[in-house]
Formats: sequence, C-alpha cells, structure tokens
Amino acid sequence: MSYLLTQMFLYMLVTFLLGLLLGWLIWSYMRGESPEFEALKAENNALRKEGDDLRTNLDACRSRSAKERDEAEALRAELAALKARPAPVAAAAPVAAAAVAAAPAAASSGGTKPKGLTSARGGRADDLKEINGVGPKMEKMLNGLGYWHFDQIADWSASEVAWVDNNLEGFKGRVTRDNWQAQAKVFARR
Repeated sequence: MSYLLTQMFLYMLVTFLLGLLLGWLIWSYMRGESPEFEALKAENNALRKEGDDLRTNLDACRSRSAKERDEAEALRAELAALKARPAPVAAAAPVAAAAVAAAPAAASSGGTKPKGLTSARGGRADDLKEINGVGPKMEKMLNGLGYWHFDQIADWSASEVAWVDNNLEGFKGRVTRDNWQAQAKVFARR
C-alpha cells in the first residue's frame, strides 16, 4: 500500500509540475510584451488613424462633388432657360431700335467699359482661374477684353462691373453673382 501511495504521489507531483510549466508558457505567450508585438500594435494604430483620416477626406470630397454637381445642374438649367428665350424682334419696335443704335456703346451695354491692357504687365498674367467662377474659357475671355491681373478687377467701379457683367458672352451676371471683386482684392494683396 505504501508503494501505491508513493507512486500516486509521484504521478501527482509530475502532473502538478507539468501544469505549472504549461501555465507559465501560456501566461508568457499571452502577456504580449515582445518588441515585435508592440511594433505591430503601434503600426495597427497608425493604420487605423490613417484610415479614419482617409474616410474623413473622402466624405468631404463627396460632399464637395455633390455641391458642384448641383451648381453645374443649376447653371445648365439657367443656360437652357436663356437659350429658350425668344429673340428680340427688331421690326416690332423701330423707334426703340433707332434709339439703341444712336446711343453710345457704354449706355447700351449697361455701364462703362473698364480700362484694359493690350497684354499682361511684364509678360506675366495673373492666374485669374483662382477666382471662384473663372475657368479656362472665362480667363481667355477676360484676357481678350484686356484684363490680365487681379488688381484690374479689384479696381472696377460699380458701373464697370455692370459693363463686364453684361458683356461676358454666355456668362452674364457672373462678376456680381460670384463676387469677383472681393476675391480679386484678396489675391491682389498677395
């Protein structure tokens, strides 16, 4: 009987020691204090932050895209409405036509033409496309009228703004609607 008790004690001791060893191995593995684990954890956090930033930027771009799409649709509708307008009948009002023909160019176009330049000062024109509402086509049109620099646009009087508003083919009223003068004043100070 003592032999059996000794053997049983030895088996229990071996089992206990194996349990301690296995427990210690599992505990050290689960602690995760290895340098590789910490590096992976930091990289994971950095990637999550970058992903959040990208999602924020994507949402902002989607919002801006939707706004620009709405503005483009409104401009298309406005253009369609302008194209649908009937052309003025000159024969129906011969007296008015004669009065318009006799009036000076400044009066018929609603304002006075701002002084323009034949070419850009120093051979370098300002990038007028920085003004909201001025694209490549509009910039060429403005250059064709003699306006190459922000300070020229910033110095227009109310009468000159009215003239430009009325004489931009296909873009009438754009100077006032997009507030070009205020933007040009900011750009001219740079």
